[in-house]
Amino acid sequence: MQPLKLHCEVCSIVSSSGQMLGREAGGAIDQSSCIWRMNNAPTRGFEKDVGHRTDLRVVSHTSVPLLIQKPQHFFGLQNETVYVVWGPLRNMRKDGKGIVYNMLQQAVENYPHARIYVTTEERMNYCDTVFKKETGKDRIQSGSYLSTGWFTLILAMDMCKDIRVYGMINDTYCKFEGNKKVPYHYYEAGSRDECAEYLLHESAPYGGHRFITEKAVFAKWAKTHPIKFFRPEWKLS
Repeated sequence: MQPLKLHCEVCSIVSSSGQMLGREAGGAIDQSSCIWRMNNAPTRGFEKDVGHRTDLRVVSHTSVPLLIQKPQHFFGLQNETVYVVWGPLRNMRKDGKGIVYNMLQQAVENYPHARIYVTTEERMNYCDTVFKKETGKDRIQSGSYLSTGWFTLILAMDMCKDIRVYGMINDTYCKFEGNKKVPYHYYEAGSRDECAEYLLHESAPYGGHRFITEKAVFAKWAKTHPIKFFRPEWKLS
């Protein structure tokens, strides 16, 4: 397995949030040297808001089956996208018992052209360590799972000179009266409201993503790294 080597001047990270809808950010996003998306977020039908190209896709182990359902679309010859898949060792182990790793291996056999990378156990542990360092909480003891956004931003800080994040809300957005109600994913109309989903996860005793906590950490990173947030813009105090 070759390690992933990728360096970009300007990375546009496109959130899967319903905040993307109607923002018409597609033109600005398409001008970036690298466009990053998450999981199975589509562009077709949403180009005006989310742009056309996908250079890199960060994918959760739980979303891999969704890619496998449309292998020609995601891994076919027309697709130049680099995939970085993250997941716990139990799903990603290479001894034949890692269910997700096996799926990916099958995809590469069927589509030899596909560029698929998986995060190492060391990298997964590193992301946990960063969470503990930034929040004071042990991820496992606090019953939480890191989000794909967390892995994406950490990866981007390694690979991108300039980071532009589109469609991500900050940690106080859901507290404001009159915040814009949007679906959790822009491509799932009628899905649960984003803030409702965030609040549910933040307080889940086990198995939740700490989206709001993570956003507070991102705001902190944006003060020392070239990270900017658009549509909605973040006011960094």
